Amino acid sequence: KGVITHSSGNHAAALALAAQLRGIPAHIVVPSNAPACKLAAVQEYGGGQAATAAAPADRASTAAGNLILCEPSMAAREATAAKVAAETGATFIPPYDYGPVIAGQGTIGLELLQQAPDLDMVVVPVSGGGMLSGITLAAKALKPGILVIAAEPHGSNNAADVAASKRAGQLVADLPKPITIADGLQGGVRISLLSASCRYRHP
Repeated sequence: KGVITHSSGNHAAALALAAQLRGIPAHIVVPSNAPACKLAAVQEYGGGQAATAAAPADRASTAAGNLILCEPSMAAREATAAKVAAETGATFIPPYDYGPVIAGQGTIGLELLQQAPDLDMVVVPVSGGGMLSGITLAAKALKPGILVIAAEPHGSNNAADVAASKRAGQLVADLPKPITIADGLQGGVRISLLSASCRYRHP
């Protein structure tokens, strides 16, 4: 059993470490094009050795769990995570649209204001929206006048979905992922919690 998630790297590493500290398995689904440094971090934190989703019997594992590679699309990540969860009985921990994860991301805002209480603006990279939501909620609670700017890649294909969502006044989740070297920001916004107090900028 244990826990399972899908992530391009950062949430994956965090969950692998948390599972290792708790002594439970972690099943981590990552896109096959994730940078080697991110895969290494997940493995170092207890995510096991990489194996493909197409051959579950061949997944290399450790006491901490498995690192499963899938096709580099959100649909493949979600489908693979659901399949592995069904096979293992692991509890799915969403990478962004989940209250406890958003609250955890909010501690970034707490730490920023503890270390630099005079901050009047924070620029937050946004993909799924969890970190942006958490930092906004925490920072605004402590300092209502602080400006939070959501930064996302426009991509060479003009696929800035947070900007589209802001313009539409509702979640726009049907755009293709942006073509960009910023692999951790290709997930696509999935959270309608994006605060109206956040201002959006892109090149």
